[in-house]
Amino acid sequence: MEELQDIQGGLHQRISAYKIKLQELQKKRDRLEEEIKTIKKYLELAETLYNVEQEKARVAAKGSTLSDGDRDKGKTAVDVPDQSQEILLARSKYLGMSVPQAAFLLLRNAGTPMHAKEVYRKLAEGGVRIRGKTPVTSIAISLRRDKRFRKVAPNTFDLVEDTFTASGGNT
Repeated sequence: MEELQDIQGGLHQRISAYKIKLQELQKKRDRLEEEIKTIKKYLELAETLYNVEQEKARVAAKGSTLSDGDRDKGKTAVDVPDQSQEILLARSKYLGMSVPQAAFLLLRNAGTPMHAKEVYRKLAEGGVRIRGKTPVTSIAISLRRDKRFRKVAPNTFDLVEDTFTASGGNT
C-alpha cells in the first residue's frame, strides 16, 4: 500500500512539473507568435517600400527618355510613390511600442489632451495592436496607471507637466 502511495506521489509531482513546463512553453509560444506578427508587418512594409522605390526608378528611367513636355507629366507619377511611402511610414510609426510609450509620443506631438478613443484610433493607425474586447478602456486604464499622464476629463488624458518639460517639450 505504501509503495502505491509513493508511485502516486511521484506521478503527481511529474504531472505538476509537466503542467508548469507546458505553461512556460505556451507563454514562450505566445511571445514568439507576437514577434512573428511584428516581423511579418516589417517584412510587408519593407517589400512595399522596395516596390515603391522600384516604381520610382522605373518612372525616372522612363522620364529620361521623354521630351521636356512629357517630363512634366512624369513628375506627378514620381510624386505618387512619395505619398505612398509617407502613408506606409505613418502606419509603422508606433510599431513595437507599448501603449504608454506610443501614447506619450502621440500626446507630446499633439501638444493637447486627447480622449482615449482618439488615442486608440491614432495608435492603431500607427501600428500598435491592442488586444481585448474593449481597447479604449484598456488604453484609459493603462494611461491612468502611468505617472506620465494625468486625467483631465472623462477618458481624456494629457501629459504631466514635469514629464513634458523633462523630455524636451514640443520643440
